[in-house]
Amino acid sequence: MTTLDRIAPFRNETVKTFADPAERAAMEAALAEVKAEFGRTYPLVIDGRRVETAKRIRSLNPAHPDQVVGESASASKADALAAIDAAGRAFETWKRVPMPERAEYLFRAAELLRERRLRYDALLTYEVGKTWPEADGDIAEAIDFLEYYAREAIRYAQPHPIVPLDGEQNEMIYIPLGIGAVIPPWNFAGAIMIGMTAAAIVTGNTVVLKPSSDSVVVAAWFVDLLHEIGLPNGVVNFIPGSGGEIGDAIVAHPQIRFISFTGSKEVGLHINELAARPQPGQKWIKRVVAEMGGKDSIVVAADADVDAAVEGVAVSAFGFQGQKCSACSRAIVEAPIYDAFLEKLKARVAAIRVGDPAEAGIGMGPVVNAAAAESIAGYIEQGKREGRLISGGNRLAGPGYYLEPTVIADVAPDARIAQEEIFGPVLAVIKAESFDDAMAIANNTEFGLTGSLYTGDERKIARARDDFFVGNLYFNRKSTGAMVGAHPFGGFNMSGTDSKAGGPDYLLLFLQAKSIARKL
Repeated sequence: MTTLDRIAPFRNETVKTFADPAERAAMEAALAEVKAEFGRTYPLVIDGRRVETAKRIRSLNPAHPDQVVGESASASKADALAAIDAAGRAFETWKRVPMPERAEYLFRAAELLRERRLRYDALLTYEVGKTWPEADGDIAEAIDFLEYYAREAIRYAQPHPIVPLDGEQNEMIYIPLGIGAVIPPWNFAGAIMIGMTAAAIVTGNTVVLKPSSDSVVVAAWFVDLLHEIGLPNGVVNFIPGSGGEIGDAIVAHPQIRFISFTGSKEVGLHINELAARPQPGQKWIKRVVAEMGGKDSIVVAADADVDAAVEGVAVSAFGFQGQKCSACSRAIVEAPIYDAFLEKLKARVAAIRVGDPAEAGIGMGPVVNAAAAESIAGYIEQGKREGRLISGGNRLAGPGYYLEPTVIADVAPDARIAQEEIFGPVLAVIKAESFDDAMAIANNTEFGLTGSLYTGDERKIARARDDFFVGNLYFNRKSTGAMVGAHPFGGFNMSGTDSKAGGPDYLLLFLQAKSIARKL
């Protein structure tokens, strides 16, 4: 019996709906508790040492930008180099820790995160503007990543079958790469940050973690949690800072072996290009694991259940204000049901309650910061010129960065709002003359992350299975909400390197195979 056989099978965490009064009361208590800690300061963590800096990063509540959720130190280039040096020293010991022992750290982290789940939910509500269910889904996914990758690490530690050869004793083992730069986004500030970090360290690598400046506090909390469970110093080094000041220096450093990145296409391509240039003293080709966004479509065939399609589109387009790389930003609807779909969609969007996500029952909160609000508002104005405004279209009054959920119909397939990633609550609706036309439109962007098809026709499902060119394809369900283990996540084309996070191949991106033969 292997170690893995003695561990319970992986099961996804259940996301809370907060319908239970006791759950609501517990969340309200957590929100009050976290709010009482606003304004705390968080130092860099390099080799286990807490390092303060004169330059600071202020993390603001996007619902109330006058509120400082927390303030972190901001790393200089010298700090970044010190973190890389620390990670290099720690790697020499950490790489020799057996994979099952490294997995135990992830299991312990998952248990602590589970115990503190509502506190982390509350923090995400304040720091990035997530509604209660969106915040809980984020942290549930983070727990899933820890549990899943721990089990996957144990699996990779087992003997791997190879073809026997007479007269030799042969084996293949997986070993870590080295020092990695982990650069996560703000939109899944818990799940993606924790998943990327966990995958890197459980496979024996060490990390310099540079979180988004919009979500430094949740990353600081997690690094503290890792040290609380006894993770050795230097395995994870916390160095928030501006991309311009330290980003390129980290990516280009000759001791960095891999870069794990989630963010915009522009930044991802820059990282890929910079990492491809060998530096003096560099001994390897750097590996880049990049998730870079999408322009995702839900196709609604003429035979679809219109009510189900409307619900799937609305949830996919406006959940977390459309700030998901998997969000539906294009609904492609066959002509025979186009008008009926629009009528029902308008009514469904009108029911979305926009407001402070710290309140129960809110359907959509603010976008993450002022720059995002300005950019999205610009796309809305562009959309008014490119189509017919059905719903929304305005910024909302108040201290936060609020926009109405916006639907623009009669959009041409090649319009800007149908091609460029907006990353906000803006949906373009495109009429397709036939199913063939709908499939051609679905594939006409440079991205290829997620897509959905609503239909009851098995022939259309078979066609889409072959021809809908996305990394994650769904039938008769929303395009968001990939579950760890069940929906390995990653896209094609300019959506990234198709990393398939939360899948059985993901840890291979942080490992290299070594073949060993001994003559008998």
